[in-house]
Amino acid sequence: MSLSNNKARLRWACRRGMLELDVLFLPFVDEAWDALNDEQKKIFDRLLACDDPDLFAWFMGHQECKDKQLNDMVQLILNRVKV
Repeated sequence: MSLSNNKARLRWACRRGMLELDVLFLPFVDEAWDALNDEQKKIFDRLLACDDPDLFAWFMGHQECKDKQLNDMVQLILNRVKV
């Protein structure tokens, strides 16, 4: 089952081993999740399946994700945080 079908499970999956990721993912799910289309939700599910060190590097700007869809989602989340 996709995480996107169950918001409680999704929130649990957003709890990572790094506080820096938690403070990005949890507010994003709480504030922006419902406005995402189905494709964006699937991409976010894929993003959550990535390893924490990769996520940290992408979100902190140390590396760029080579997967365009995932990189676009990273940018969407970062832009939401700046607002």
